[in-house]
Amino acid sequence: MNSHCNGTGKQLVTDFYYNNGFSELSLETKKITAQQRKQHETSGKDAEDESRLPALEAAYSSILRGLGEDTDRQGLLRTPLRAAKAMQFLTKGYHEDVYDILNDAIFDEDHDEIVIVKDIEMFSLCEHHLVPFFGRVHIGYLPNKKVVGLSKLARIVEMYSRRLQVQERLTKQIAMAISEALQPAGVAVVIEAAHMCMVMRGVQKMNSRTVTSCMLGVFREDPKTREEFLRLTKTA
Repeated sequence: MNSHCNGTGKQLVTDFYYNNGFSELSLETKKITAQQRKQHETSGKDAEDESRLPALEAAYSSILRGLGEDTDRQGLLRTPLRAAKAMQFLTKGYHEDVYDILNDAIFDEDHDEIVIVKDIEMFSLCEHHLVPFFGRVHIGYLPNKKVVGLSKLARIVEMYSRRLQVQERLTKQIAMAISEALQPAGVAVVIEAAHMCMVMRGVQKMNSRTVTSCMLGVFREDPKTREEFLRLTKTA
């Protein structure tokens, strides 16, 4: 009897060791693989940026000369290089993907009330004049058994705003990305921004603001839900 029990016990321990160990090893391997893939993509992006830098630097030198500037004077010696690096940073969103940003930060949660993150600071470049527009983004969604880490909403804004943009498209891209990733009952995005193409040039209206919205799902279909979101995001 004891021999039989001991043998069975050893077998159970052995099975548990191998099965559980294999499971843990698989999970750890997946984590390492994902980290290695991300590191590889980052190094690839850096190498790509580095390879494109001379062409961008030369382009900025040409622009300065076209303006009648002396690119050899002290204040402008490194300006083309600085401008090239700045442009790469301001458009780094082209190298980013929404699913890499979310990074498995979607969680099962039985929450059926509106989730809002408001006053997310946003900076982007107008694709028409390559001058900045900046402002605030308000995001709301009605979960459908899943929620996302709150910081990820701000990272989605960052990803799409770090591209050459128009505000209307930016608003819709943010809303669609959240909708596709979470499959919520609805998504609402409002952006209020000042455009330097209207302030520094053109009509030169210092206090003008542009407001755009994108309502999906219940926020589009139900006026009461939409009104609740707009009321909660209204700045006093």
